[in-house]
Amino acid sequence: MEWLCITIGIVLVLAGLVGAVIPVLPGPPLSFIALVLLQFTDPAPFTARFMVVMGLIMALVTILDYIVPIYGTKKLGGSKQGVRGSTIGLIVGVFVLPALGIMLGPFGLLGIILGPFIGAYIGETRSGKSSDQALKAAFGSFLGFLAGTFMKLVYSIVAGVYSLIGML
Repeated sequence: MEWLCITIGIVLVLAGLVGAVIPVLPGPPLSFIALVLLQFTDPAPFTARFMVVMGLIMALVTILDYIVPIYGTKKLGGSKQGVRGSTIGLIVGVFVLPALGIMLGPFGLLGIILGPFIGAYIGETRSGKSSDQALKAAFGSFLGFLAGTFMKLVYSIVAGVYSLIGML
């Protein structure tokens, strides 16, 4: 039973790291579940207090991931179309282009970075904004996206490191 928890925990840590960058997977919750699974090993590696704190941080990061991009877009004059365009741009940059054989940069990293920006710009111009206004709003959406991704990635890395320590 212990080896099963550890094996699934490793898979969840890796999925959490991927999910921190790709919005289809919930990175921080997957990383947290890996910590929870390790609690079923003998002896349980983490205190109840640690688990509660990690759970609260996970919930906060997950909520902020939705709020920060909207805030960044709105702060620089963006609209819902810009946020939607940013999300669509990310999906195109991460999934569609590589599926078509267009790999921009190592591991499609350029698609992850440029996709949200270009998508937000297109969304803003389609909503009737001038090119300058759309560029400014796209930049806000892009900054919000980066901030949310950074928070998720940091949490997933920390949870992953603690999971690895707990497995030893």
